[in-house]
Amino acid sequence: MKLLSQAVEFDFNLLRKYDRSVPRYTSYPPATELKEDFQEIDFKAAIAVGNYKNTPLSLYCHIPFCESPCYFCGCNTVITQRKEVAEPYLDYIGRDIERIAELVDRDRQVQQLHWGGGTPNYLSPQQVEKLWTKINNHFKLASEAEVSIEVNPRFLARNYIFHLRDLGFNRISFGIQDFDPRVQEAVNRIQTEAMLFEAMEWIREAGFESVNVDLIYGLPYQTLETFENTILKTLKLNPDRIAVFNFAYVPWSKPIQKKLPQDSLPLALEKLSILQMTIEELTANGYVFIGMDHFAKPDDELAIAQREGELHRNFQGYTTKPESDLLSFGMTSISMLQDVYVQNHKRLKRYYQAIDNREFPIERGVRLTKDDIIRRTIIMELMCQFQLDKHDVEEKYHLSFDMDFEEYFAQERYDLRLLEADGLIHISHNKIQVTPNGRLLIRNIASAFDKYLRNQQIGRFSKAV
Repeated sequence: MKLLSQAVEFDFNLLRKYDRSVPRYTSYPPATELKEDFQEIDFKAAIAVGNYKNTPLSLYCHIPFCESPCYFCGCNTVITQRKEVAEPYLDYIGRDIERIAELVDRDRQVQQLHWGGGTPNYLSPQQVEKLWTKINNHFKLASEAEVSIEVNPRFLARNYIFHLRDLGFNRISFGIQDFDPRVQEAVNRIQTEAMLFEAMEWIREAGFESVNVDLIYGLPYQTLETFENTILKTLKLNPDRIAVFNFAYVPWSKPIQKKLPQDSLPLALEKLSILQMTIEELTANGYVFIGMDHFAKPDDELAIAQREGELHRNFQGYTTKPESDLLSFGMTSISMLQDVYVQNHKRLKRYYQAIDNREFPIERGVRLTKDDIIRRTIIMELMCQFQLDKHDVEEKYHLSFDMDFEEYFAQERYDLRLLEADGLIHISHNKIQVTPNGRLLIRNIASAFDKYLRNQQIGRFSKAV
């Protein structure tokens, strides 16, 4: 199913109306539905099913350490300048890799490998090579695999970048957030313009196939004018992909955010103006609006996959790799198999204890029902392709044996009609099509099929816009 239109339209009244807390849908059910009474036998069974089907693999390694906190951060991190903490962590994550690899058929190829954090370049070059070797000794990377890493430009050197490329990393991502020095100081992440351009120069010189940069709007002291300056400087960097995230101010769940000057956060109308400007500037300069907060050059794999109706989404965000099992290593990381999600322990001590006890370091998980899987398919189609073929869903899950799409989702019909009345979707006999007005509110549209959201506490998720 090919994407019919790239158009985006702004209706400020609608955006304000729908600016409420909804999941980001990097998974369905959302990670909030993982429970502590999960049985690890279900995790083993899910791996066995993947072995039987020879399902490709995606691997993630979480490096939690940072030398200093970024006050906007919502990630699970360990803040310390004691670099000696990395060595025992690598030993434990190595044992984690070994234990799970014992269950995985070696013929299953790894299509995607990603290191995130925290700060993966907290590791020394020797430690990077140690973890790289451990992974490659226990898993089979496909020759065309996407191998990516997140880096902090404040702790980079040219030789480090070349070492990553020589090992086999072919994609790289780094956070800019904002070029404005006042904003950087407020969020405790000072990195000069010269530093950022130098990092990009090294990355291009080393021959990385794709470079992604992250921006955040909604931070203290940002205005339409200052963020437009950030966008223009980002365009000069010429990255392949740009992620522009809406800052979620949630100090009740991320206490570090209490250090931000709350009275300097931009108001809702200013944030919407920043978002509109961002989309207009990036698309006018050749980037394709993939959806939510992602942009890519027209010849980038993400843009091509979306045009061909083959874009997918998982805990790592938008991806071109379909039907893979995501296995994740390290504290707090989340594995996503076809019908099982599990999250490792969030506390380093508990993660270490579980591995010492020869247990899987799983803190919580969930086994998906058939209804979960049907709803996941619908939500991901809407999030990635901005349209849904009802007949395809009926055929794939044999709904017509019992009831058709309309009967199965009778409870959702009212919410869908409200979305249609507001001009966010168009419903025909066999399709749901997201309109240009609806693309910015795709999370709200997807949430119409989220049965868990009906019982969720308001404010548990970030705002939609």
